[in-house]
Amino acid sequence: MATMVNVHEAKTHFSRLLEKAHAGQEIILAKSGKPYARLVPLAPDSGKRRPGRLKGRVGAAFFEPLPDAELAAWEGK
Repeated sequence: MATMVNVHEAKTHFSRLLEKAHAGQEIILAKSGKPYARLVPLAPDSGKRRPGRLKGRVGAAFFEPLPDAELAAWEGK
């Protein structure tokens, strides 16, 4: 169940609220008693995306200039 915390209290106890969110608890930040934002943990890194993982798999044709018609389409002409 989510815990609702007003903004002033959230500023005062931000580190404690971060720990709770990291542990899996959802924190609703309220402004004037109305829900305003949600503090939730980030999803764990799946490791599926890693820069450089596909290094060397782009062929030379990738770097060739686009044909004029295709370039015009990308430029909205």
